[in-house]
Amino acid sequence: MIKAFYKSSQWALWAYGGGALLISSLWLQVQMTVAINEWYGRFYDLLQNATSFADKPQEGIDQFFFELISIEYVTSGFVGAPSFIVIAFPYIVLAIFTGWFTRIYGLRWREAMTFDYIPRWRTVEHEIEGASQRIQEDCNRFARIVESLGLQIVRAIMTLIAFIPVLYELSDKVDVPVLRDIEGSLVWGALVISLGGLLISWFVGWKLPGLEYNNQKVEAAFRKDLVLGEDDKTNYAELGKLRGFFADIRRNYQRLYFHYGYFDAWSTSYDQFMTIVPYLVMGPGLFTGMLTLGVMVQVSNAFSRVHGGFSLFLHNWTTITELRSIWKRLHEFEANLDRYQNAVPA
Repeated sequence: MIKAFYKSSQWALWAYGGGALLISSLWLQVQMTVAINEWYGRFYDLLQNATSFADKPQEGIDQFFFELISIEYVTSGFVGAPSFIVIAFPYIVLAIFTGWFTRIYGLRWREAMTFDYIPRWRTVEHEIEGASQRIQEDCNRFARIVESLGLQIVRAIMTLIAFIPVLYELSDKVDVPVLRDIEGSLVWGALVISLGGLLISWFVGWKLPGLEYNNQKVEAAFRKDLVLGEDDKTNYAELGKLRGFFADIRRNYQRLYFHYGYFDAWSTSYDQFMTIVPYLVMGPGLFTGMLTLGVMVQVSNAFSRVHGGFSLFLHNWTTITELRSIWKRLHEFEANLDRYQNAVPA
């Protein structure tokens, strides 16, 4: 799976050159999110002080639109503070490019895996259960999940690198007993809460990978009988036998959905609680004059970024579960290819 793409001279340019291009694009996007976070502070402070423009409303309106749509930052040679549109427009272009190129990157990875497996499979005379599904479906699903999850992991790492210093500095604005005495309390709080959530998620969802793996096995048995029935309905695709296969599918799905049900209950509750955490911690400071509305919004955004980076695996637990089951099936397929590579049929 990995060697076919990253240890092949044929795919080296795509694997490493394409990877470097994606990383560069993601880094630029992260820097833009940091700039947006700084813009939040200026913009929401302006809104909080809107009443101060009561005697000179046009000045306030001009400042309001300047923060939103002015291009003066560009025309003045990138001096001063950029408006929202100056930051957002390049971000949109980069995001579109990154999404497109990531899909192409995943497709190349799938191609490398597919044509690494096919020549090896063709030399094996022993029948390997589900070989066609491994080569066609699982390679496709593996590439699609890795392209999505891999992008998120790289983005999360870069986001943490960029936003941890921001959140650490904003921790000076905390005005809650105990927490205000801890340097960088918001960063440590995000880390502890995220690790705790991940640990609980592991306990809640530990049965899911095995159920996903079993699900693919019963689906494969059902599909194989249907495929054989296309050419021989006399000996295959018999209704009673297919009902038996589907009973196995239904039973496994019901167990899978039950376990996903209480995992979803936990993850949804966790996410809803995390929405209000920065307000619980920073809110009192608004009333004591410790911080402004702009700082409050900056903290909320920075905290959500850092917490999102720390809790990436929690938020993608079901995707990771699916990836683990695919990895297990492809690993077994590779082991069978190696086992029967030089086997002589009896």
